Amino acid sequence: MCTNFTPTRQTEWAAQALGVTWPQGHPEEVFPGQLAPIVLRSHRQERLAAGLARFGLIPTWAKDLGQGRHTYNARSETAAAKPSFRHAWQARQYALLVVDRFYEPCYDTGRAVRWSIAADNGTPLGLACLWERWVEPLTAQTVASFAMLTVNADAHPVLNRFHKPGEEKRSPVLLPLDQWQHWLSATPEHAQQILDAHQAPPLRVQSDPLPARQRSVASAA
Repeated sequence: MCTNFTPTRQTEWAAQALGVTWPQGHPEEVFPGQLAPIVLRSHRQERLAAGLARFGLIPTWAKDLGQGRHTYNARSETAAAKPSFRHAWQARQYALLVVDRFYEPCYDTGRAVRWSIAADNGTPLGLACLWERWVEPLTAQTVASFAMLTVNADAHPVLNRFHKPGEEKRSPVLLPLDQWQHWLSATPEHAQQILDAHQAPPLRVQSDPLPARQRSVASAA
């Protein structure tokens, strides 16, 4: 599971690539429950927009925000059928998360050490996501949230190094730049085809332990 990432700091590049105004006001590193910029398509207005959303998808039927602690990752193989993600999938609420790097635990030393994963060429990575609107029952406030879609990474020469020994290796869906627009405008059938054809770009990985101050933030998230 991916629980931590750095939203891109290459905001001018990302805004130009997608034709949107990039939002501000988010942490430099994001953990579940925190805000991050995502890009989505308004199918009514047929345009892209970027805004802040909470990391951890809150289904429309959830009673409170706490549901998002369990729904920040969605398996691409089953998201279309799972109650937490089914509405977003059928409503074509596909989103893009643009990051400079994401983080996974590596157990090469026998214990979990955080490593960072970034594009080998230094450009931002586009992660396929689902997004949802949830209305707070008492205040009627609308909360936007999202989940990363993930794929099996057992056969990937780099991404299979992460997570506990003996566990299935999973990775976010890393979309090439020429698929970003296709993903955001996809039908459910086309979206599944994009996920099934997923191939991660060349990656650069390195040990990047979480500083003590941020460990406390991660524990509280």
